[in-house]
Amino acid sequence: MNEELDFIIESTKENMHKAIKHLEKQLVNIRAGKASPAMLGSVMVEYYGSMTPLNQVANVNTPDARTITIQPFEKGMIQGIEKGIMYANLGFNPMNNGDSVIINVPPLTEERRKELAKQAKAEAEEAKIGIRNDRKVANNDIKKLDISEDAAKIAEENVQELTDAHIKKVDEILAVKEKEIMTI
Repeated sequence: MNEELDFIIESTKENMHKAIKHLEKQLVNIRAGKASPAMLGSVMVEYYGSMTPLNQVANVNTPDARTITIQPFEKGMIQGIEKGIMYANLGFNPMNNGDSVIINVPPLTEERRKELAKQAKAEAEEAKIGIRNDRKVANNDIKKLDISEDAAKIAEENVQELTDAHIKKVDEILAVKEKEIMTI
């Protein structure tokens, strides 16, 4: 194979890998019953006039499976952190004890579990669409190259194998997440 072809295959592989990484990142934000600092990953807090991620103004910990504690680096941040959590609309009700913010994570209802599983499926489908788009781009790039039909066919088969492997990985990641969500 020539260098252009190797480059197309490698960049396609890299893009498909990025789609998997993005999916994993998105699924971490989908709550599965247990408290996790990642649940607050999208929370932004006003800090000296600019919006800052929560984990840059406080320590976020989970002392047990149902509680998240947020220890601000500065005591004056407590109200701002509570406001940020409420504004993020995560369905949590933050409380403070004067030193830290405490969130009790309620157990998930069956209906909510099904909703979250559906959300996880939607994220997985987005990843699959991204992977298929990467395949389409690669195949179009291969067709533009000045190579023999046989070489092009082999390259397209390689791209299809990459696609199949990455889609299988998406299905495996989704199965693990769905099991996690539906386990009480």
